[in-house]
Amino acid sequence: MKRIAIAATAILALTAGPVLASPELAKSSGCTNCHDVEKKKVGPSFKSIAEKYKGKADAEATLVAELGDPKKHPANKASPEDRKTLVKWVLSQ
Repeated sequence: MKRIAIAATAILALTAGPVLASPELAKSSGCTNCHDVEKKKVGPSFKSIAEKYKGKADAEATLVAELGDPKKHPANKASPEDRKTLVKWVLSQ
């Protein structure tokens, strides 16, 4: 029984967070108008953003705050909760 509980917890942990975000969420939130996963468009690629913030403890909070600033991201249509999900997804690239 204990093994089942551990396995269930591991599955839940693996299916939460960045997995909830997807290219579809990025597109519906307006992110892909300026960003691409692999290449630079108007803004940097998601992969280059992930590289820039790799290993920085405050990366998630910094990016979530930046996405909430209409001067820096005027096309952003994401809700505050979706911003957090998208940032986790971008940082996982």
